[in-house]
Amino acid sequence: MTGIKPSQTEEEYFARVEAEKKKKLAEDFKKKLSHEQQKKLKDLHWMHCPKCGMELHAIPFKGIVIDKCFHCRGVFLDGGELEKVAGEEGGFLHSVLSLFKF
Repeated sequence: MTGIKPSQTEEEYFARVEAEKKKKLAEDFKKKLSHEQQKKLKDLHWMHCPKCGMELHAIPFKGIVIDKCFHCRGVFLDGGELEKVAGEEGGFLHSVLSLFKF
């Protein structure tokens, strides 16, 4: 083993491929569920923390509403909200956002 780290571009490529696989699996699973099953799942999980299961609270932040868990201190964003918070800044946050755009 040479200990040479793969390039950032290569890491981003494999992260994007993995995210696309997971997205396809989620879409296939959703297609298999009936409308009633989907509604039941949404009602069960709506505004509950995905990490600890406690209630999420809507908090205004920089012109959007984020979901905050005061139990585990997690912060959760809906689709498109990360882009609004990050703005047009470059650097690390921009590279993280690029992983999820496909």
